[in-house]
Amino acid sequence: MFGDDVVMLSRMQFGLTAMYHFLFVPLTLGMTFILGIMESVYVMTGKEVYKDMTKFWGKLFGINFAMGVTTGITLEFQFGTNWAYYSHYVGDIFGPLLASEGWMAFFLESTFVGLFFFGWDKLSKVQHLVVTWLLAVGTSLSALWILIANGWMQYPVGAEFNYETLRMEMTSFADVFFNPVAQVKFVHTVAAGYVTGSMFVLGISSWYLLNKRDIGFARRSFSIASAFGLASILSVIVLGDESGYTEGETQKIKLAAIEAEWETEPAPASFTAFGLPNQQQERTDYAVKIPYVLGLIATRSIDEEVKGLKELRNESENRVKSGMLAYGELQKLRAGDDSDHTKQAFETHKADLGYGLLLKKYTDNVVDADAATIAKAANDTIPKVAPLFWTFRIMVACGFTMLFIFGMSFYYCATRVADQKRWLMRMAVWCIPLPWIAAETGWFVAEVGRQPWTISGVLPTQLSVSSVSADQLWFSIGGFALFYTTLLIIELFLMFKYVRLGPSSLHTGRYFFEQTATAH
Repeated sequence: MFGDDVVMLSRMQFGLTAMYHFLFVPLTLGMTFILGIMESVYVMTGKEVYKDMTKFWGKLFGINFAMGVTTGITLEFQFGTNWAYYSHYVGDIFGPLLASEGWMAFFLESTFVGLFFFGWDKLSKVQHLVVTWLLAVGTSLSALWILIANGWMQYPVGAEFNYETLRMEMTSFADVFFNPVAQVKFVHTVAAGYVTGSMFVLGISSWYLLNKRDIGFARRSFSIASAFGLASILSVIVLGDESGYTEGETQKIKLAAIEAEWETEPAPASFTAFGLPNQQQERTDYAVKIPYVLGLIATRSIDEEVKGLKELRNESENRVKSGMLAYGELQKLRAGDDSDHTKQAFETHKADLGYGLLLKKYTDNVVDADAATIAKAANDTIPKVAPLFWTFRIMVACGFTMLFIFGMSFYYCATRVADQKRWLMRMAVWCIPLPWIAAETGWFVAEVGRQPWTISGVLPTQLSVSSVSADQLWFSIGGFALFYTTLLIIELFLMFKYVRLGPSSLHTGRYFFEQTATAH
């Protein structure tokens, strides 16, 4: 068993690299589809301005894509360097998924990236358009596999523990692939990427319009981003609601922690819009509740209750006790007792083995843990409530703010008065960071809400780490922070540089400002 500092530092390093990496991922996901839309209009109309739009926004996409690849490679290596026991324990399930993700990212996606940038003069219009859409599809498929892997960590299905190998082994690839948590996570994450790309294009186009630069180009970009962004943000909100329902079925503790639900309320449960979660006293001070809403989100009904954290902790305590029995029977099996009685007893309690492993944090003698130790292990199944409560609400606030911006932008584009709404364009410029804030807080909720598990209900985080020292981890954290911050500064420098140059930089001569300024 490893010390708390090694576990904490391993989590810190992985969280740092993952959150840095996800600064680049959503923009890559979103920009590919926007490029496909722009180039489709170019092929259908033959208007050069849409080709310039595809090339200009494609240049910004390319900068971001390169940084995303660089930061993503180290994440997969960390499964071996920092989470070796985790990799051993679930490699039968996780390995094929990561291999598929690597195949999609480094063969399919990267191939079409090269063709997109270098194929303008070598491919026909239609051929290049096909490449652009294949790039968009390849990017989403690359995300699919890693999100299936993450979804399995949240809700492990299609696999069973093998007492002979002491590992989880896949029993149904279809169950892993069609895991409801994974599928909802995939469509929600990809739609959030579309929002990010749309907000990026909308905000920069607004800046051009405010400064009366490349007006025809900016108008068209603004219009496409507002329409695609509105559809995307509505999808994110609907899928977010579906995610809440899925969590209500599969991750009850996480849902209760996000909503600071300490007690099991009579159906339908109220949604806590505001409050100050007090984990020590197990209550939410100054709570402002909206009747019925949580019950509708979590159960899709008005007659099913949402269990509170106290009741869920009691259920965890019972599962810890069952897990102790599973651990005891496992020891007998490993010692050579393969009688039918022992096998049957193990099978009866096998589903709770992970809860028994929670006791390893406090004692090596799991089967003889006393009541106080069992209570500590059960209490560990409740994550920190206040950080989850507030980050979730920050994410929701960002989402509805962007809904307002996209909604107003689409309406004013439809009524052809968007150029006159300078307040909206200023708001769009200042709100460019919102989709990134929403994405980072969303991942914080998803991952911190899963604690104390690496694999929910199966493998505690405490047991998943490699045998490394705290000093080694501090050194690597410092190195990653320095390297990734340097990459982020380079990306921002290049982005600002080419945004300031603007679409006029695509041409050696004067950009056709006068023609596009009056174009419809």
